[in-house]
Amino acid sequence: MNDRPTGNYEDRIADLERRVRLLEGSTGSDESPSADASIGTAGSIGYHGAVSLYGNVSWTIDYDAAATLRLDASSISGVLDALGNPARLAIVRTLLRGPATAAELQEATDLSSPGRLYHHLRTLSAAHIVEQQSRNRYHIPPAKVVPLLVLSLAAADVAEEL
Repeated sequence: MNDRPTGNYEDRIADLERRVRLLEGSTGSDESPSADASIGTAGSIGYHGAVSLYGNVSWTIDYDAAATLRLDASSISGVLDALGNPARLAIVRTLLRGPATAAELQEATDLSSPGRLYHHLRTLSAAHIVEQQSRNRYHIPPAKVVPLLVLSLAAADVAEEL
């Protein structure tokens, strides 16, 4: 689970082409100027982590900064919206410690009814954050653990909580 770029295929291909040019030492001066001329000059953004919560997970990603600004806004806002609710964030924090049943999630998050819990679980599932393991058991896929922790840390940084 290393160096997994996200985004649409055009952004992934542009990032791979940029990396090949860097590896080959090409400046790209023989190419005609394009709207993507800033790729490679804007820098890169990335994160990594190795955690042992309910299993050992390590993750590293490095992505072109300019390409990051072109990622699908609706997908990004869907994830941020899903995590922007305190009850859903509590569900995610609980599941980052390990899989849990609906009853365990309801107790851990102080939700007043199973209906409210399932409403939040549907939102988190639609955003590809939480998966249902079995009829009544939920988990966060290992590949999402470090990115979710990074999102939480980044949000705390933006909120000047660090």
